[in-house]
Amino acid sequence: MVDFWTNCGFHQLKRETHGRLVLTDDFLRSYFMRPELHPIPGSCASERTLHQDLLADPRAQVPDARVAAIADEDSRENYRIMLRFRERLLAAPSLEACYAAIFQDADATVPPLFIDHLVQVILRHILEWHPEPLRARAAEMLFREQKISFNNGAVLAADAATLNTHAQNGGLGNIGRFLIEAQAPLKDLGLTVLDDENAAFYWGRDEYHDTVLVLNSSHPGCAALCRVLEAWIEHFHKVPVKVNAVPKIESEEWFWHVGLDAEASAILNDVYLGKEVSEERQRRLLCLFRLDFLDAQDMRTEIAGRPVFLGMAMTADNRLHMKPQNLLMNLPLARRS
Repeated sequence: MVDFWTNCGFHQLKRETHGRLVLTDDFLRSYFMRPELHPIPGSCASERTLHQDLLADPRAQVPDARVAAIADEDSRENYRIMLRFRERLLAAPSLEACYAAIFQDADATVPPLFIDHLVQVILRHILEWHPEPLRARAAEMLFREQKISFNNGAVLAADAATLNTHAQNGGLGNIGRFLIEAQAPLKDLGLTVLDDENAAFYWGRDEYHDTVLVLNSSHPGCAALCRVLEAWIEHFHKVPVKVNAVPKIESEEWFWHVGLDAEASAILNDVYLGKEVSEERQRRLLCLFRLDFLDAQDMRTEIAGRPVFLGMAMTADNRLHMKPQNLLMNLPLARRS
């Protein structure tokens, strides 16, 4: 079986028979080995001692006074942020429960870095038994921001951080910046556009984030994203669904929708409420999907059997930051006793 995303920490976790991921000391310890928390030559003795103690016992209690004793202000704040997140991890019965609880807490201030990492690890678990390269690349969209471009009618999603690295760190120099700003074909940036024929190329590049997914409804990349969304929903809600791309939403069928990102949520809400939406905003909608529950009893009674529509849109600067938590919070699920 193909292994991928080996650096995300998936193999350090326990997998329970009920299909959830359970925290381990090794997984928790990996957070304290991150560069944001690792001492540097100028770190004070208090910081070094705290770091050593947490590596030895990543669940150890840390009094506020120990963090306050760290000389560097940034290091103190990094430890406070990490220790607050650690408390969430320790309090939850699984990583899935921890992730879901973040969005049920109105006062939660968990850094996006930690949220995206949880999404990646959970998706790695979900894809364990279906390690198809296009699905793995599509899954990246749920935890890594994408930059959207258009070429000969194709809608292309490339990793935003990878493009920024090329542009800012001299990977392609001034020519690279020009190509990105001009939205030149992504092959000119050294990025490979995946399709059925070359999909296996992804397995050697899964940690580099330098492959491109086509989002057109007729392309296998879009179908792969549909399968990922289905698997994400079934993993959390234990209900089977079918997701397919559609060209538009028929008004007579439109009773419920969910935006897969903030931009799509705003656009779909405005259209549904009959507000005027400019052509420029409408063009930002990249994909529409129809979601059908395979068992109508899994839905709220008042709309049971009706489709749910999903939307995905880019921002004005062609960026896409998906919010998979919307599929946890906003689907019309039947109440469970």
